[in-house]
Amino acid sequence: MNRPAPVEIFYENMHFLITHNPTNATLNKFTEELRKYGMTTVVRVYKAPVEKEGIHGSCAGCACFD
Repeated sequence: MNRPAPVEIFYENMHFLITHNPTNATLNKFTEELRKYGMTTVVRVYKAPVEKEGIHGSCAGCACFD
């Protein structure tokens, strides 16, 4: 399935990256994108198919909030 490209939003001193939700199969690609854009915090706004531990294991230094 083709996923839309990530969208960057800059607002005052904040930087947001809007992405499509990862699956266990796409988790490595997802964390590569996080690192590529310099993201360090993940905020989920949906019931994720990926456990937080999966993101922490793949993205050292990332914080994860529900």
